[in-house]
Amino acid sequence: MPSSQTPPQHILIVTSGLGAGGAEQVIAQLAHHLVEAGHEVDVAAFDTDEARIYHELPVVSRVFRLGGRSGFSGVAGRVMALRGLVARRRPDVVLSFLTKINLVAALAVQGHPARLICAERNNPEQQQLHPLWNLALRWFYRRADTIICQTEGVRRCFAHDLQGRLATIPNPVPEPDVVRGEGASYTVCAVGRLTYQKGFDRLIEAFAGIAADHPQWRLAIWGEGPDREALEAGIRARGMEGRIVLQGLGERPRSWIREADVFVLSSRYEGFPNALAEAMAAGLPVLATRCDFGPEDMISDGKNGLLVEDADTSPALATALARLLDDAPLRERLGEAAARSMLRFRPAYVLRRWDEVLRQSPGHGLSSGGSRRSARRREPDKAHALARSE
Repeated sequence: MPSSQTPPQHILIVTSGLGAGGAEQVIAQLAHHLVEAGHEVDVAAFDTDEARIYHELPVVSRVFRLGGRSGFSGVAGRVMALRGLVARRRPDVVLSFLTKINLVAALAVQGHPARLICAERNNPEQQQLHPLWNLALRWFYRRADTIICQTEGVRRCFAHDLQGRLATIPNPVPEPDVVRGEGASYTVCAVGRLTYQKGFDRLIEAFAGIAADHPQWRLAIWGEGPDREALEAGIRARGMEGRIVLQGLGERPRSWIREADVFVLSSRYEGFPNALAEAMAAGLPVLATRCDFGPEDMISDGKNGLLVEDADTSPALATALARLLDDAPLRERLGEAAARSMLRFRPAYVLRRWDEVLRQSPGHGLSSGGSRRSARRREPDKAHALARSE
């Protein structure tokens, strides 16, 4: 039952797709939470009926697959499809995830009374957008009542006149639901979409550099993406077939935890790296690049994990990784501390912050600590477009 302070609302969540990404996981957790609180929840995605829903959604939620094609030219079709859905379903709140989807949602709700909440999920400063996207985002973000940031650092990416609309809410980190295997498997694990952002090319280089001194260990990279062929070529070029394996997607979320002894985040940039948080919650010793944004919000270097500077990363990764592989007591100590430190991101706490945003009067942001920061820009994600209605 919803509390007396949070009357039930009809909430439409909008995203690009419902696959295996971090935003999709947060959407699933949030949808379950909102349904349990008594709200009516619809989910709209710009993908097709054939696309897999990787993270389970509430059975009572209606899911609308709006189809689409990618690119700036497809925005009009997406806007029309979402605008039609908003007119039919008449939600009280439209909650959009990912930058380009935020723009589509802002355009689609023009003239409708629905409250708009936009959730940024990555590093706006590192992503390359067409200038038209930047201009459009700067203008149409003013239609949003609230813009959700995952870390305080991301707030600097938004213009001064939007600061009052910002709310900082980290991702909820679910309780570990995959049991780690008994004994050591001597597996270094990395997880993410196979793209330049995730830095798996430099992780492969780093592991190859220490592999001869650590013959028991292997590197398993979980995920799919457009860089698979290039990464496979990098593995072959270093003679690492069998020692470095691209595992693809797991059969279920977090299944990679079962075989991992060490977790590495080699990203060039992030928003809030879910896989890193999940590894820490599971008690894995972790090593991460000190990239914007996220790792420094989770890791205190040497206490609950290791951080390396992002510059000249492959040698730094190799040195820190060798340190972890050589020191079992260090791995145990860091893993135990990591699990304790993740309690602050437990869903029961984080999801209440979303309730606070829903209770706010329109047009007011919410800081994690009451502070407001200066800023400048915004971000994208992956666009598709066009549409197909329900």
